[in-house]
Amino acid sequence: MGLIQREIEKAGIATVGVSIVRDYSEKVRPPRTVFVRWPFGHPLGEPGNAPQQRAVICEAFKALYALEEPGQIVDLPFAWRRFDYAKYQEPESFPPT
Repeated sequence: MGLIQREIEKAGIATVGVSIVRDYSEKVRPPRTVFVRWPFGHPLGEPGNAPQQRAVICEAFKALYALEEPGQIVDLPFAWRRFDYAKYQEPESFPPT
């Protein structure tokens, strides 16, 4: 994913990746990454769990605006099936204020 991200960024489009393998992201150093410690094949969350998926996407957008150094990784606080997404506060706007 990092190679694709870098090519898109060369065209002037900012990117952020969602990683489930932190070691790989550290080696590839994509421009911006959020990391979730979740099972393979589910980078955005459980199938059908819209609040969980929305939370990951919101945090990825926040990272898109916040991360300024290439290769930075944000560890998201979400735990697979153990996080109460009803308590998650979405940003009111992007970029977050």
